[in-house]
Amino acid sequence: MSGNVQLLSDTLAAAKSEGRAALIAYLPAGFPTVTGGIEAVKAALDGGADVVEVGLPHSDPVLDGPVIQTADDIALRGGVRIADVMRTVREAHEATGKPILVMTYWNPIDRYGVERFTAELAEAGGAGCILPDLPVQESALWREHAAKHGLATVFVVAPSSKDARLAEITAAGSGFVYAASLMGVTGTRESVGAQAEDLVRRTRTTTDTPVCVGLGVSNAAQAAEVARFADGVIVGSAFVKRMLDAPDDAAGLEGVRALAADLAKGVRGQA
Repeated sequence: MSGNVQLLSDTLAAAKSEGRAALIAYLPAGFPTVTGGIEAVKAALDGGADVVEVGLPHSDPVLDGPVIQTADDIALRGGVRIADVMRTVREAHEATGKPILVMTYWNPIDRYGVERFTAELAEAGGAGCILPDLPVQESALWREHAAKHGLATVFVVAPSSKDARLAEITAAGSGFVYAASLMGVTGTRESVGAQAEDLVRRTRTTTDTPVCVGLGVSNAAQAAEVARFADGVIVGSAFVKRMLDAPDDAAGLEGVRALAADLAKGVRGQA
């Protein structure tokens, strides 16, 4: 069975044809529970997200700030497994028809087996993977199996990336390019900053693949700011924080849905 890389590309193209950026939400699998995490992904999509990244919880998430680390810890203590991540992808995609990616560090895939992981993700209806710590020069095996199974390979670029390095990364990737808006870890911030716009501009000189910006976006005004120059706006910590701060699961889901609706207005310039 082939994965949904084409659905991802079509979704990003459809947003562009509407004269707006796509809204990409991030939520970790298994948080607050496996079933609760699936409902949260569906709530984000129902609220207005175009794409969701499902996080594979990791004990040493080098890109993630304290909010996502807290959620990952809850998921890991709850016993989340890769099978639960695949279930999350499958059920969210079947319920919504929208593209679902997995965001994961390399070690879990390496231990699980690249062929096994890509085959299962494609079978679950996944659109691809975001791999923040897999060096491009060591990615040939992954890319071979991802391409065979119809999965996108999304790499992360940063403001520190030199132009030659950007070209190397974008030539190897597919689906979209994840542009980290600043040096640091995930989390909400007061301002996304000019570094992101410059990074998108430099990245676009190397590729026609959509460039989506993450790290720091937490409200509609910031989403609107980033949507002016990026093909997609990625929001993670703000969604997770809504769930962490909620008095109960139902309120958490409503918070996710409301935030998605607010951000969806932002990427449409209606904030």
